[in-house]
Amino acid sequence: MTEIEITADLVRDLLREQHPDLAGLAVREVAGGWGNQMWRLGDELAVRMQRMDPTPELQLKERQWLPVLAPRLPLPVPTPVRFGEPSERFPKHWTVMTWVPGEPLDHGSISRGAHAADTLAGFLRALHVEAPADAPIATDRGAHPRNCTDGFENCLRSVAPDDIADVRAVWDDAVAAGAWEGPPVWVHGDLHPANVVVSDGTLAGIVDFGDMFAGDPAWDLAAAWVLLPAGTASRFFDMYAHADEAAIRRARGLAAMKSLFLMLMGQNGDRGLPGGKPHWGPAGRAALDRVLKGV
Repeated sequence: MTEIEITADLVRDLLREQHPDLAGLAVREVAGGWGNQMWRLGDELAVRMQRMDPTPELQLKERQWLPVLAPRLPLPVPTPVRFGEPSERFPKHWTVMTWVPGEPLDHGSISRGAHAADTLAGFLRALHVEAPADAPIATDRGAHPRNCTDGFENCLRSVAPDDIADVRAVWDDAVAAGAWEGPPVWVHGDLHPANVVVSDGTLAGIVDFGDMFAGDPAWDLAAAWVLLPAGTASRFFDMYAHADEAAIRRARGLAAMKSLFLMLMGQNGDRGLPGGKPHWGPAGRAALDRVLKGV
């Protein structure tokens, strides 16, 4: 199927057809996004348009579970308020959600590191509770690092030869760490700089829950190095208080892989490849430095 160009006029037409009471609000494009394209709708809402995602699974997952999770989370998260169904005009799903104010971290920075570490730890403590039996299970993430070697090797091509041995040492330590032995807990699954927002120098919200799953919390604990400034990982784990040594080792290895992925996306952007994000390269390199130093 030919890709449909998503424009402000299209968004407005869809609102007129399915949610006419919202059609009079201002529509403004939000830069970024890949699987979905975002449009601001007035001051308090956003329209999330399925774009590159081949199936509606991620949006449908957010529709079902974010209203359950949001009330107990201590940071703002996008919550679905209206559903847009496929139509002749646009044969894909779209969702009207609450807007989370702030600036994406991949375009901002954290200057209040201790506050951000405490905030992230509190958020993940609240999120990482036992998930119900019908919670989604990840198909492409969530496994023990030992089962993610192919993904790690693919990402490793983004790093300079001088760093390969040190990165492998971190990964090998994660592979050797014990597995998660607790019940599957809710996991965001995709905490990287474009999926958190900052304000006043600290974390102000978490977005894009399309990859959420029930499983090993280490996949989120990797954010201690991927998101937070140098020197704050130890404070984060002290405040989180529920991670044993094995979980921290798995998380550090996963943080290495996530950092390499950001660097790889940055290189794709330099070459004009699909999905490339040139500004992710420096963020990934900085995160990898934190991982290698363990801080």
